[in-house]
Amino acid sequence: MGYWSGYPRYVSVAEKRAKAARKLAQLKKKNPNIKPVVITGRMIAKTWWGKSWNVNLERYADYSNRIGRGRSYVRNGMVLDLQIRPGKVTALVQGTGSQPYSVTITIGEIDKQTWKNIREECQGKFDSLAELMEGKFPKALQDLFIAKGQGLFPSPKEIRFSCSCPDWASMCKHVAATLYGISARLDENPMLFFKLRKANVNDLISEAVAEKTEKLLKKAGKKSARVIEDADMGDMFGIEMDYPPDEAEKSVSRPVRKKAEQKRKVRKTKQAAKKNPKSSSARSVKTKSPAAKKRPSAKSVKTKSPAAKKRQSVRPVRIKSPAELVEGFVMRSRKGIDFVTLEKKTGAGTRIIYNTVYRLFRQGKIVRVERGVYKKKT
Repeated sequence: MGYWSGYPRYVSVAEKRAKAARKLAQLKKKNPNIKPVVITGRMIAKTWWGKSWNVNLERYADYSNRIGRGRSYVRNGMVLDLQIRPGKVTALVQGTGSQPYSVTITIGEIDKQTWKNIREECQGKFDSLAELMEGKFPKALQDLFIAKGQGLFPSPKEIRFSCSCPDWASMCKHVAATLYGISARLDENPMLFFKLRKANVNDLISEAVAEKTEKLLKKAGKKSARVIEDADMGDMFGIEMDYPPDEAEKSVSRPVRKKAEQKRKVRKTKQAAKKNPKSSSARSVKTKSPAAKKRPSAKSVKTKSPAAKKRQSVRPVRIKSPAELVEGFVMRSRKGIDFVTLEKKTGAGTRIIYNTVYRLFRQGKIVRVERGVYKKKT
């Protein structure tokens, strides 16, 4: 005697992944801008922003019993596309059917009074945007950001979702997978969090900068903002300054400075000789330069070939700023380079290194190998 079973056919993990990979390849032919969620390793989220997103959802009773349904889906590459826009997330999630299901999640804008309180608490706490994006801030701010109903992260009443699947559950596996996929996307770019919540992240930094400016002016005892040095401006605002040649030399190594100084002397000597070859000043400058002593006389140079004349010319030397040195090392690194190595090789400050790396990462020129290690994007 046989028995009818209403359970669906068992599908192995390997079969699910193969099916999702085939569908993703088809979708990429139609839409090259598709952005799948790819999880490497056992953890779905690795950074503070990604982990905090998941912790916030899992601690609510409305979600804790249902959101776990999407863990295996996001780990197995079933989220074929995930796009984050202001207040809205759209996704394509492969399920048991032949076509992926469309998921839409709407998240309310952060409360204005809550945002105002957070801005006030953040005064003087951040030196640069890079520190905020790396999740490097006091525990008191971490507790404030993730506070229930009063922090940066949304509560269930601020989240609305829908899915095209026939599942009768209020939160299906495809919606749950999309919610976990958001945390993986925040690992790649924490700025998307503020975009999603329609909050201006620069407000948190500007408050800190305003307070530092006021303190520096009081310390100087002057009302004018011109008393702030260029180096202080770069550190305070977390930006790169265009250093004059003399200031740029201080930030590079001693052998580089010595070589550049010798080349400048040679250039000045040649310029003086061109203006007035018979002047005593030009002759005296020539005798002082070690490089000039090694060069042949002007008559012998004239008789040389055009190629030799070209070699005799000295090109002006441009001294690279600390930010340019940092960029050069990162772009030339094949396996990746960390912040400690960059500081040893370039002599640049921590803030300049952070800001340069963050700028290159936002421009898409470099990729993150692991936390704190970056290399050129191939």
